[in-house]
Amino acid sequence: MIRFEHASFAYRSGAAAEAGVRDVSLHVGSGQVVVLCGRSGCGKSTLLRMANGLAPRFFPGERTGRVLLDGEEVGDLATWRIAERAGTLFQNPRTQFFNVDATGEAAFALESAGWPGEEIRARVGETFRELGLEDLAGRSVFRLSGGQRQKVAYASIWALRPSNLLLDEPTSNLDMPSIADIAAFVVHGKAAGRSILVAEHRLAWLTGIADAYVYLEEGRVSRVMEAREFAALSPQELVSMGLRTRDLDDVAPANDAVAPPGRRGVALSARGLSVDYGRGPVVREADVDLRSGEVVALAGRNGAGKTTLCRALCGFERKAKGAVSLDGRRAARKRRVRASSMVFQDVDYQLFAESAAAEVTFGLPRREAAAVDVDAVLRELALSEAAARHPATLSGGQKQRLAVAACLAADKRLLVFDEPTSGIDLDGMRRVARLLGRLAGQGRAILVVTHDLELIACACDRVLHMDGGRVVGQASVRDDFDAVRAMTGASASVQTEREEKHP
Repeated sequence: MIRFEHASFAYRSGAAAEAGVRDVSLHVGSGQVVVLCGRSGCGKSTLLRMANGLAPRFFPGERTGRVLLDGEEVGDLATWRIAERAGTLFQNPRTQFFNVDATGEAAFALESAGWPGEEIRARVGETFRELGLEDLAGRSVFRLSGGQRQKVAYASIWALRPSNLLLDEPTSNLDMPSIADIAAFVVHGKAAGRSILVAEHRLAWLTGIADAYVYLEEGRVSRVMEAREFAALSPQELVSMGLRTRDLDDVAPANDAVAPPGRRGVALSARGLSVDYGRGPVVREADVDLRSGEVVALAGRNGAGKTTLCRALCGFERKAKGAVSLDGRRAARKRRVRASSMVFQDVDYQLFAESAAAEVTFGLPRREAAAVDVDAVLRELALSEAAARHPATLSGGQKQRLAVAACLAADKRLLVFDEPTSGIDLDGMRRVARLLGRLAGQGRAILVVTHDLELIACACDRVLHMDGGRVVGQASVRDDFDAVRAMTGASASVQTEREEKHP
């Protein structure tokens, strides 16, 4: 059981991008799934941090009111007691890994709790069998796809059999089959009587699973809806609340979302592009054409080789083989590096300067940096107010736009985005779509790695489909959206796939 009674939390440091929460009261009973939804920054993650003790034990701040796990105040429980009662699954599983292989990761919490070795081995084996993850046992976490890592992270918290589960954007980086697996885990936990609190923007997979939805606005509970009431909301009401679709069957390309084909030259062409790290090819004989002024989505299952292909196209993979040309001329790896930029899924790895303004021209030669109108670049990306702030203090969306600002300043020809809508709300997704459109309108070639059917529908011209390291198909968003659905795995509902894989 999870209970908040007039609970509030205010972050002590301005470095926290998330909003605090004020006077929240809600209850999650045994066998219930309650969804926290609302715009980015409304306090969803903060509530989960309060429930697992991270706020204020890790995130400094002032907490008032009561937060109870199974009837006991979280503030009175030792950290190891909280871990036994509440398992937390984060958006990025790498942030909670402590071992190099899946079996060791699942055993870690049990070892920390002082279980005997024989009991640990038995429980880990039981956990993998119960969740259908026997094929992941013993495998290196560094060689797993994003979906596989998320499953291992779930196994690591389920091994302790906590009575409460806290899931923070658990599907934001996952393909549809992996989402179906996570959905099956939640259904399994619900049937086992666990209290489950989910913070989520991608709501479609929770249809038929969630019992109630708590809508937050600016740190307060604005509305509590039973599942039936939430299902009755019109699409217009969802949009006004800043919420993503609850049914992917409702997603369709907007008439003006994509530009008509034709009259656009090929900016980049790759033939027979392959990447092999010595354990077998990750990318196999890929052929890709990207046109100026076009936004192309790259879809496929987790682990299909999408990010590696993008790195190879940009010249970031030294082991890549094959022929690549830019604007009709053969382009060696170093030339592609100079002409392209990639905004990574975890943008923290590519921000280096002491302020947002300095980041815009970081790495440019002094003469080129002096010619950049930094204020204009920041203004174009709605970052003017953040000019003096350290990049580490910015929100995820602001960090991403700052990385794009640096790309604009460097005047890159090819821009690649890796999961740009991960963990953002409807408003943020639409901002990303508008940004992609503006960049394409400047004549750049844009490639977007994404599982997000809503983004594809409103921002992309064409979809390339990868499977097993190969580009196996493509489809026009405007002319063949049914094929696009199939490529993203959205042609079948999560519920249907979950039931087929986990009867």
